[in-house]
Amino acid sequence: MRIGVYPGTFDPVTLGHMDIIRRGAKLVDKLIIGVATNPSKSPMFSLAERKAQVARETEDVAHIEVVEFDTLLMKFAEEQGAQIIIRGLRAVADFEYEFQMAGMNQQLNSRIETVFLMADVALQPIASRLVKEIATYGGDIRKFVSPRMAADVVARVAETTGAR
Repeated sequence: MRIGVYPGTFDPVTLGHMDIIRRGAKLVDKLIIGVATNPSKSPMFSLAERKAQVARETEDVAHIEVVEFDTLLMKFAEEQGAQIIIRGLRAVADFEYEFQMAGMNQQLNSRIETVFLMADVALQPIASRLVKEIATYGGDIRKFVSPRMAADVVARVAETTGAR
């Protein structure tokens, strides 16, 4: 069985993430979506909330499992029995970072390949950080996330800012 891991913080899950998930799921027999802790990114949602959101957003995608992790990516991939790590690319800046990470990961375990998928052209500008920023200032985020995810983000912004 060919197992792939698609790691990320998914804070929030964007349409760009969903594009990579749907396309990545076609490349493997099982796709494990690894929801990472990554407190350095100051997440809007808790790890448990993000895991539940990813599970909800991917409920119609076959052969998916959503798992949270708080360890080195290569250790997580090994524990899952993965042969492939799937990463999405949006721009040259992503490539430079991901290229370096892929090289380091190969040094840690050369049996696990990193596969890069380019985001759909219409989705390339979407970044979770920007979605949160737009929502914080009252902008419309429905072009970037699903309706359910938009409602979650708007509700969280209202909770944290006291906006109604």
